[in-house]
Amino acid sequence: MTAETTEKSSCLITVNGTVREFDGPPHTNALDFLRGEGLIGCKEGCAEGECGACSILVARSDRQGTRWTALNACLLPAASLDGQEVITSEGLGSVENLHPVQEEMANRGGSQCGYCTPGFVCSMAAEYYRPERIANTAVIADHGEEHRCGPNGFDLHSLSGNLCRCTGYRPIRDAAYALGAPDAQDELAARREQAAPVAVSTDITRVDTPTGTTGRFRRPASLDAAFSILAEEPGTLLVAGGTDWGVEVNIKGARARSILAIDRLADLRQIHLTEDYIELGAACTLSELERLLAGKIPLLGKLFPQFASRLIRNGATIGGNLGTGSPIGDTPPALLALEAELVLGSTSGSRIVPLAQYFTGYRQTVRVAGELITAIRIPLPLAELTSFQKISKRRFDDISSVAIGYAVTVENNYITKARIGLGGVAATPLRATATEAALEGNEWCLETIYAAAEVMAQEGTPMDDHRASSSYRKAMLKSSLERFYAEQLSRTIEAKGEQIS
Repeated sequence: MTAETTEKSSCLITVNGTVREFDGPPHTNALDFLRGEGLIGCKEGCAEGECGACSILVARSDRQGTRWTALNACLLPAASLDGQEVITSEGLGSVENLHPVQEEMANRGGSQCGYCTPGFVCSMAAEYYRPERIANTAVIADHGEEHRCGPNGFDLHSLSGNLCRCTGYRPIRDAAYALGAPDAQDELAARREQAAPVAVSTDITRVDTPTGTTGRFRRPASLDAAFSILAEEPGTLLVAGGTDWGVEVNIKGARARSILAIDRLADLRQIHLTEDYIELGAACTLSELERLLAGKIPLLGKLFPQFASRLIRNGATIGGNLGTGSPIGDTPPALLALEAELVLGSTSGSRIVPLAQYFTGYRQTVRVAGELITAIRIPLPLAELTSFQKISKRRFDDISSVAIGYAVTVENNYITKARIGLGGVAATPLRATATEAALEGNEWCLETIYAAAEVMAQEGTPMDDHRASSSYRKAMLKSSLERFYAEQLSRTIEAKGEQIS
C-alpha cells in the first residue's frame, strides 16, 4: 500500500455477530458509531477513558487464538475497527437470556442507577474470559495489592478503569468473585480457540461536516507502506492505541487531515530476546507486554500495574507513550533507569537513539519528519535493585505528579552503578545524573542515601501546577530515595527470613 492506494467508501465492522458499515468522518470514535447504530448500552461519561462507561469487547490476537479485550470505545477511532469483531453489552446477553456476568450483577445488587453497569459488565466479561484466570487461592495470595484476586481468580484490578458514581463497589466485587468458569456451550469462550481477525488495509476520506475540512484515515498493510506515507506526507498524525489522541478529539475538538494507524502492524508488535538486549515492539500494548514479559524485566513489572487502568493499558502502546513526548508519561522514568534505546525507522533506514538523548524540550524530540519509533531496546544484564515510584493523588488510574524509576547495582555492599529516571519535575523526562554520581562508588548504607537524597531534591526544575507544588515535588524526590533504600532493605530481610525458614 502507498499513499495512492484506492480509497474505500466505508469500513465493515462485525458487531455482536452482525456486519455493520461505518462511513463517518475519520475522527468518529467507536462509541459514537455504536450509539448511532442503536447500541446505546455504551455510555459517554468522561470522554477521557477514565470512567469505563463506554467499555466494549474487541477480539484481539492472543498470539495463538483470540483474547476478548476490554477497550474504551470513546477513545478508539471507529475506522480502526475495520474488519474487526466487537461485542457490546447488548451482545453478551438479553433480558430473556442473561450472560453469567449480567446475572451475577443483578442477583447481588451490582447495578444501582445503571448508567455505569454496561461498561462494568463488558470489563468483567473480559476478565471472565481471561484464559489465565485461576482458582488456586495459594497462588492468588502471592499476587499482592496490584492484583487483588478473589477465590475464583478474578483480578479485581481489571475493573480499575470503571467508576460507579453510586458507590456500589462492594456488590460489584461480590458479583465478580461469584463468577465460575464459562460454560462448555459458551460461544464467546469457544471463540478464543479461533484466530483473531487480521488487521485489514483501510483508506477512507470523509468531510468533517462541522468544520468543513476533509480528513483521511489509513491503516497501511506493512511497515514499509507506513514509511512511504510518512515520507510523502510528513504532517500525517500517527495513532496507535488512541488513548492520547482520543482525548484531544473529544475534549478539545482536535481534527487531523491525515491519520495513520500503526497499532496492528506486525513488524511493530514483536518481542526479541538476544544476549545483549530485550527488544520490545513499539506497538505492543502495555497489557500485552505485562503478560508476555511475565516479569523478565522486573522494573517494568512494577510499573505496569500503576500505569492508568487495565482498560487504558489494553489499548495504550509503549511506543505511543514515548512518542507523545510528554514530561509526565509513566514509562520514560523506568526506561531511562533501564538505559533504554529507541529504534527510529523511516524510508532512509533505522537509527538507534539513547532514550536519555531523545527528549529535547516540552513535547519535543529528536525524531524527524518521516520517522517513527519501531522498537525499544533494553540492554542486558539488568540491575538487581529496582523500583518504580509513582506519586499521584490516586493510587491507580491517575496522572503522576512525580514518577521515579530506579535501577541500582550493589557489589560487596558498594554501589557500582546507579541509574535514576525522573518524570514530572522538568519540561522533559530526565536522568538524575547528579544523584547517580553521588551514589556510585559509595557504600550502600543509610549515610550515603541521606547525602544523595539532598542532591536528589535539587534535580530537575519542578514547577507549581494543579497536581502539585514545586516544593512538594522536591520533597517527594528527597523522600523517594530514602523510600527506595527502605524497600530494598525490607526485601533483603524477607529473603533472609525465607532462607532460614
